Amino acid sequence: MAKIIRSQRASTSSVRSAPKKKAAKAAKPLPKRAAKKPATKAAKKVAKPKPWTAEQVYEAFDRFRKANPEPKGELEHLNPYTLLVAVVFSAQATDAGVNKATRALFAIADTPEKMLELGEDRVRDYIKTIGLYRNKARNVIALSEKLIAEFGSEVPRTRAEIESLPGAGRKTANVVLNMAFGEHTMAVDTHVFRVGNRTGLAPGKTPLEVELGLEKVIPTEFMLHAHHWLILHGRYTCLARGPRCDVCLINDLCRWPEKTV
Repeated sequence: MAKIIRSQRASTSSVRSAPKKKAAKAAKPLPKRAAKKPATKAAKKVAKPKPWTAEQVYEAFDRFRKANPEPKGELEHLNPYTLLVAVVFSAQATDAGVNKATRALFAIADTPEKMLELGEDRVRDYIKTIGLYRNKARNVIALSEKLIAEFGSEVPRTRAEIESLPGAGRKTANVVLNMAFGEHTMAVDTHVFRVGNRTGLAPGKTPLEVELGLEKVIPTEFMLHAHHWLILHGRYTCLARGPRCDVCLINDLCRWPEKTV
């Protein structure tokens, strides 16, 4: 009878010990993962740079003017019509590539009438080295037809009218208005968009935001050449990869946090 009692006690003891082990495991502290989240968010926060003062903006463009008093656009053209065509061709293409293709084209087709006489197939042959050349050839024929039918073969002088032409958008209109007619417009291409944001001169999420921001801060006396200075600065100094901060004219004014002095 005693053996039976001891056996029951032993059995009871072994059964009761199991929960103790589980309790010990449950008591082990879990890693504090939640504590890492605030640190990650804090690390991502970047201090917003201070806006440029009016004096600093003036100083920057005064330096651009002294270094290059009469900047020129790099798209080759013979008249407002060929400028319009060249800008339409330049979408997603380099100016150098467009110039190479249009030199021969413009030698024989420098008016809407001559372009129509040449025809879409032959235009396409001249510009086949340019990206999206099929659509661009089609657009140039269509815009030439519209210029003849609605504008007396002349390039219109308002943004809305230029934007109504096939293949022409706001940037195209701004370039033509500025270069052909001397209007104080700001054409925002990839270079101007980068410079406006990187320097903090006119940050914006869209080309239109950057355009309006630049027009707001740049003094009127610089507006005729402002977009050329910014394009050239982005193309040759403030490069997308490896900006040349060591030769930058406005390095000391720039708000880019990664710049080198």
